[in-house]
Amino acid sequence: MSKERARRRAERLAVLEKEKAARARKVARRQRRRVLVRRLRPRPLGSAGRLHRRSRPQRIGIVVVPLVAAIAVWLLVPDVPLRIVLTAMIVIAVPALVVLVLGKRS
Repeated sequence: MSKERARRRAERLAVLEKEKAARARKVARRQRRRVLVRRLRPRPLGSAGRLHRRSRPQRIGIVVVPLVAAIAVWLLVPDVPLRIVLTAMIVIAVPALVVLVLGKRS
């Protein structure tokens, strides 16, 4: 009788070990898949756009310098069409100047 119980117990333990090994394989496969998906998925840039990659003084400069230039254009240039053209040039030139002066950050 005790040999029969021992045999049944051994069978139960063998089945439990197989199930545990299957679960471990499934968990490992899921983990590998998650790592692969994280590696392949592009990283989000964040809600602040690309400005969050720069320091606070740089961000302040990126905003203040073009504003001061635009205000100077509107105060010092008497011709309205020329003011509009110069302001448009400031808006177009600022991104390129930021990259040239501060460098590209990735």
